[in-house]
Amino acid sequence: MMYPLIMMSRRVLVVDDDIEIVRTARAYLEQAGFEVLVAYDGKAALAEYRRQKPDLLVLDLMLPEVDGLDVARAVRRESDVPIIMLTARVEEADRLIGLELGADDYMTKPFSPRELVARARAVLRRAQGEPAKREILSSRGVVLDRAGHTVAVNAQSIDLTPTEFTLLEVLMENAGRVMTRLQLIEKALGYSYEGYDRTVDAHIKNLRRKIEADPAQPLHILTVFGVGYKFAGPQDAG
Repeated sequence: MMYPLIMMSRRVLVVDDDIEIVRTARAYLEQAGFEVLVAYDGKAALAEYRRQKPDLLVLDLMLPEVDGLDVARAVRRESDVPIIMLTARVEEADRLIGLELGADDYMTKPFSPRELVARARAVLRRAQGEPAKREILSSRGVVLDRAGHTVAVNAQSIDLTPTEFTLLEVLMENAGRVMTRLQLIEKALGYSYEGYDRTVDAHIKNLRRKIEADPAQPLHILTVFGVGYKFAGPQDAG
């Protein structure tokens, strides 16, 4: 299957200690038009990331030298570059740790290399935003600028990952309307995904930490138990 080339070559750093996984991922990503960098351990990954400044990281959780979670922590201290985490671990908690560290997506091994390409494109679309739109969404002290890809809360700038930004955008443009987890996955992540509901929960948890004065008593992103989430509308108290 041939993929059409993307308009501008984007640089992806693939990090895994399995040579065959790296070789396969590289072949499919390059066929799709990406420029691919590789590393086989966490220490080399950090060095390559800092030297080459890739547009996306595809990062294994379990790495020699420096663990993948520690790589993600270090990268997040320096940048909001999108991260797709790879994991052979079956425990949901391990995947959620990666998301709570700021990863934008995760894939469980074994995975389809075609799906990796689709997810890479989706994550990068979210990172690029919507340059044609100049709409500003504003509610309850939260201001989201689609063109500038910025968010401020009570005039204070807030740093969000691309996935967090898109999730907040979807919630704000549907303010007052309850969104199911499936709707949020499809609208915010950009593809149909049969995964864990907790994926959305982890991103919401991160968003609340950043935009709520008290994440335990949120005023902006409200939980509708048994259904999903909504951004508070005029009818909501507080």
